[in-house]
Amino acid sequence: MQPTLSNAIFLAGIGQLGVLVATALVPLQLNWKSELASLPKLHRQMYWVYGGYIVLGIVSLGTICLVCHEELASGSLLARAFCCYGLAFWAIRLSLQGVFDVKPHLTRWWLTAGYYLLTVLFVTFTAVYAWGAFGH
Repeated sequence: MQPTLSNAIFLAGIGQLGVLVATALVPLQLNWKSELASLPKLHRQMYWVYGGYIVLGIVSLGTICLVCHEELASGSLLARAFCCYGLAFWAIRLSLQGVFDVKPHLTRWWLTAGYYLLTVLFVTFTAVYAWGAFGH
């Protein structure tokens, strides 16, 4: 077991749960209620279901990192497999930072700061999971 990796995984768990604060603000900041009103009901429902799955994924990743950080740092096959999943999850999300057209929505300094903080967190999560998956 590598205590440094274990600590990094634990801190990543805290960070992932912290990302949920920003996640909770998305429907409000993007005004989903009025912006999605023109869509058929099924499409609106699907947005909420997809959002729920993303939240569940982040809660699961963060909680497992908090509770099982020592095991995840052990280098076992299961630990590496879990870290590969976390790596894929956050690497995909990180790549979307360069695709999403967020500028029109960064209307206040704290939204801009939050956007860049999220980018740093996504890079960090990706790096920690890569370390857990391949750093042994």
